[in-house]
Amino acid sequence: MFDGFTPAEFNHDGVVIPYVSAGQGAPVLLLHGFPQTHAMWAKIAPVLAKSYQVICPDLRGYGAASKPKNVTDYSFRAMGSDQLALMSSLGFDRFHLIGHDRGARTAHRMALDAPERVQSLTVMDIIPTHLLLSELTQQVAKAYYHWFFMAQPEPLPETLISSDPFAFYESCLFGWGGADGSGFATDQMAAYRTAWQDPEVVRGMCNDYRAALEIDFDLDEQDLGRILDMPACVLWGADGVMGRSYDVARTWSNRLSNMTAKALPGGHFFPDQYPVETAQALQSFLDSCQD
Repeated sequence: MFDGFTPAEFNHDGVVIPYVSAGQGAPVLLLHGFPQTHAMWAKIAPVLAKSYQVICPDLRGYGAASKPKNVTDYSFRAMGSDQLALMSSLGFDRFHLIGHDRGARTAHRMALDAPERVQSLTVMDIIPTHLLLSELTQQVAKAYYHWFFMAQPEPLPETLISSDPFAFYESCLFGWGGADGSGFATDQMAAYRTAWQDPEVVRGMCNDYRAALEIDFDLDEQDLGRILDMPACVLWGADGVMGRSYDVARTWSNRLSNMTAKALPGGHFFPDQYPVETAQALQSFLDSCQD
């Protein structure tokens, strides 16, 4: 799927993070979202690797990464610590950071916790976590009900999801912006479905959402008023829930001082639906950030 990329693993204090990498030049870290794996970058990473050294890991709890037991192990700070340590192990003190969905929330936390490490920040199809939860609208609550369903105590959501994981996760993939199966590459969908059949992946993803409500909201509240100064890019799907429900750029305007913002075609999963357009937007922004 990632032709020319080298697979490897990194062990961060007992949490194993698998990743693939390729290319030369400034380092670029790509973080996937829910309910996916690093496979979501299969059509985008090779384009960027022509100019950059690209690293695509799984987040803890997802794909082939380790699945720790405790909810506290799934805060965006904990997820980000894996990725900061991974990049240090590869010899990168600074790097470009790109995330989609949960990967974007992890990336935002990484930039808050270690701004000196992040040469540029790109967040894709999210508004700030604290804002989404503190000013939740009926429209968003209905569309993003999974935030609150998956955050219920174990084992209720795990039991219900595992009865038909394809039905549940595909309802997420195809429900946020009018996508359907035709917009997703066969090999990428196969990778997602393989992960969904693992009960530990189901549990890990539920713990991710539990941590968002139990831990991340409070961490973000402590950082209200923080403004990040590195070059930042905010992308969203024009037909997605975020794009229809918010002025996405405005939600980030008091958090990012040096921001480029752009809507792309498609819904929440526009990187899968429109990888060419997504790669072009990312390439253009990264090129503009070179020292």
